Amino acid sequence: MRTRLLSVAAVALALVGLGASLASLIDYLGPTPTFCAETGCATVRATVWAHPLGIPMPVFGIAFYGLALALGFVARPRLRRYVAIAGAAWALGLVALQAFVIGAWCKLCLVADPAAIAYALVVLAGAGTLAISRRALLAVPGLAAIVIGLGLWTHVPAAAPLPPGTPACVTAAQVADRVTVVEFVDFECPFCRQMQERLAEAIAHRDVHLVRKMVPLAQHAGALPAALAWCCADAQGKGDAMAAALFAADPAQLTTLGCEELAARAGVDLARYRAALADPAIRAHLDADLADAKDAHVRALPTIFIGGDRVEGASRTTAQLVASLDRAAASVR
Repeated sequence: MRTRLLSVAAVALALVGLGASLASLIDYLGPTPTFCAETGCATVRATVWAHPLGIPMPVFGIAFYGLALALGFVARPRLRRYVAIAGAAWALGLVALQAFVIGAWCKLCLVADPAAIAYALVVLAGAGTLAISRRALLAVPGLAAIVIGLGLWTHVPAAAPLPPGTPACVTAAQVADRVTVVEFVDFECPFCRQMQERLAEAIAHRDVHLVRKMVPLAQHAGALPAALAWCCADAQGKGDAMAAALFAADPAQLTTLGCEELAARAGVDLARYRAALADPAIRAHLDADLADAKDAHVRALPTIFIGGDRVEGASRTTAQLVASLDRAAASVR
């Protein structure tokens, strides 16, 4: 009886992990998240770790849990143990990565990774093989129920509607129940630097979702190296620290080497930073930001969207920015 209960538990955990991995893959491949749109989920998906070897991370989860599920009905105990141990080790590595490197948590990962660890414990405790029967077919509706349940659990209410004419990239950046600030910047631009001080003061002690989009101007020699450096740092979850360092640096320091030194001071892993800098995906990220700036009809820098309020240049005071934040906060309550 004990062996059978452990066997059923192993199959159930494989189904839970498979459901979470399928839901996560849908979010990775879709134009907008279907299951997990929260900031932590978005941060994890945006890192270089989310696509090892160019493959979406959930694909590995689907492969592992699919194999684990199959091994619940095939008498291969040694292989089952090896797969379980490898999966648990991989899951522990991913948990550590989110905790100590990325600094953000994905809800679906917090289902899939513990499920792999629990699966290994159950298998090592003596889970065996279940006979294939009609009851085994219940795995299909069970999997569907898990995916639907995860969707309900991770569902985030839609963000408050913005005024007509708000650029699509600004609308897409909104998150529910938080004020979203979308900032188009050039780190060497003197007006961006002036406004950054006021914006930082205005959003201090507020729960604000800040999205930066890079618009390096050709007349600023350090703008492009700084923009690329920020993209590489942001992929490690160090975007805020890197932005602060770039804005505070002497413009003469905004060279490739100077930006790397700033990245090191901001706590960025330099090996990953250099690898990201050589990755065409970083240039694609920058090109996407420039396309968004064009679609948003950005004519001056900085251009900042606080909710649906458009702020151009550095003319607004801190008090005026606070007033815009208060209006945006009222609309998301």
